[in-house]
Amino acid sequence: MRNIKIASAVTLLVLGLTSCKDEKQEKAQKTIDSYVAYVDSVKNVSADNLKENWKTVEAEYDRKSQEAQTALADLKDNSAATEKINASKIKYEEFKNEMTTVFAPPAPSPKQQLRDALFGAGKIGDDMNFSWVNAQNIHSVYQQFVHTVENNKDKYSREDWDEVKLMYEALDSRKNTVEKEGLTAEDNRKIAGLKIKFAPMYTVNRMGAKSEENKDAKK
Repeated sequence: MRNIKIASAVTLLVLGLTSCKDEKQEKAQKTIDSYVAYVDSVKNVSADNLKENWKTVEAEYDRKSQEAQTALADLKDNSAATEKINASKIKYEEFKNEMTTVFAPPAPSPKQQLRDALFGAGKIGDDMNFSWVNAQNIHSVYQQFVHTVENNKDKYSREDWDEVKLMYEALDSRKNTVEKEGLTAEDNRKIAGLKIKFAPMYTVNRMGAKSEENKDAKK
């Protein structure tokens, strides 16, 4: 009788362990399936919604990816599951690269690229706001402007020179305001030298660019 009781207890223990093991494997499989399903579901979301919530999408992906990798250890035969995870990982990375291209800001227009070169990226936009130019930095602003023009004078088209002139006149207008805010005599003298350098460079090269365009038009 005692042996029967012991055998029954052992059987129950084995069944219990087997049941726990099966539950653990089932849970692991569900975790992996959830990861795979998440990757597939992300690909069906509109680009606008993804752009707005991309950080959340990436955080959720990282969490599910880590959980899926951990779950592999609980599977008796995990080769098939490993293949599923790797396939979804490749699928997600390809989709992520595609979205990175979609989310990238549009390239600045040629006019904006010229302004960025003359003053620094993003300093002057369509609003033509020069309020960031002050008595402390205006000499360096003129310096960058004139040196940039000097380095690119042979590449500018007639339209480029028109834009250069527009920006130069706007900077000069800002200088009139800055002079009243404490521009030093030394900086004023250096700026005057840069202006003397710019004037003939603009005149000669603007005429040259127009002449080249006329030749091309005749061809």
